[in-house]
Amino acid sequence: MRIFIDILGGVLFFALILVSVGLHELGHFIPGKLFNVKVVQFFIGFGKNIWKTQKGDTEYGIKMIPLGGYVRLLGAYPPKKPGKNTWLKRVADGAREAEWEEITPEDVASGRLLYQAAIWKRIVIMASGVFINLLLAFCLFLGVNLAWGQYQPGMTIQTVSACLKPAPAACVQPPAAAMGLQPGDTVLSFNGTAFSQWADLTAAVRANEDGPVQLTVSRAGQSVALPSVAGMVSTVADPNDQTKTIQAGFLGVTAAYERATIGPGGTLKQMGSMVGQSLVALAKLPISAYNAVRDMITGTPRDINSPISIVGASVIAGQIAGMTGVSTGDKVASYVSLLAGLNLFVGLMNLVPLVPFDGGQIAAGIYEAIRRGWAKLRKRPDPGPADTAKLLPVAYIVGGLLVVIGAILIVADIISPVSVF
Repeated sequence: MRIFIDILGGVLFFALILVSVGLHELGHFIPGKLFNVKVVQFFIGFGKNIWKTQKGDTEYGIKMIPLGGYVRLLGAYPPKKPGKNTWLKRVADGAREAEWEEITPEDVASGRLLYQAAIWKRIVIMASGVFINLLLAFCLFLGVNLAWGQYQPGMTIQTVSACLKPAPAACVQPPAAAMGLQPGDTVLSFNGTAFSQWADLTAAVRANEDGPVQLTVSRAGQSVALPSVAGMVSTVADPNDQTKTIQAGFLGVTAAYERATIGPGGTLKQMGSMVGQSLVALAKLPISAYNAVRDMITGTPRDINSPISIVGASVIAGQIAGMTGVSTGDKVASYVSLLAGLNLFVGLMNLVPLVPFDGGQIAAGIYEAIRRGWAKLRKRPDPGPADTAKLLPVAYIVGGLLVVIGAILIVADIISPVSVF
């Protein structure tokens, strides 16, 4: 029964990912239609067609490999211009000629080609897919936070470390033990500043480094001002990259976790902290993919912080669905939060200012606006639309890298999946 639930939970999650992909593509499709750009294809998946239909200008369909989707807007590349016959021009013109084979004089005359749309409209079309992913992430996180809440470290102390390092090392008392902090104490203030969130207190302790430390706590219903002691710098986890450590102020305690509901503001703050972690993960993606290959070859268990594909995410979702000894509310909250986190990551990844990401097209639109604005300011001829066809070599390199990394992670998720439970 457990295996059946795991599989069902994984398959359902995979289907929800495809729904997210479809909604992302709708983010491009809807403004494209509203701005009267000719949208010729709306597809979920890649490879051979499983199903397709034509309605008006647009062909809709589902393809065999359900690992993404795309919307194709006609006229992404402006007309060919005369110039020096360089290899870059040949590559760009080759792609341009292939696209212009299906562009009719009526299309040009109607002004429905993408490059003919106002710059702000093109940016809206490209940015709307990202917006949908971020909006989905916010709504899903907010739903979990309001309906169930999040387990977060509260202000009550659970454990106090007696020594900085375990025996046989010489016992060096951390500040918390030195000042007489006890399990069950609730921290009210740090160095005279009141705190109500553990994350804020942790940040203040770390920033304090080895400066004086003084806590006021609530103990047995009474406010107790503990004595000031010398601070301490120690090795702690990097908040933006859990695989790394940093040197920062250290108190020597753990907090008791408690479930609390969180509103929109708290949800945005939660997502803000996740943005930093996601950006670090994106920057390290090639190295992390290499590490995944190394771990597969050596038989080393995958690191819990290793990146995963949508296959790996579905496996983890199945593990969540089949967990025993956990309340249904906790399972649903974890399941939905995983989907929200995936949408947040996909949204941020698509903001990378390189083609074929949406961010590359947005960057090209901003560049065009600056270039045309500067020409107008200097009373020079309008240079015309930015030729995004010249970015194709970058798109080929980045796209090829994504395919390789994606394939590596899918194989790793099948052979050596990340286990979080």
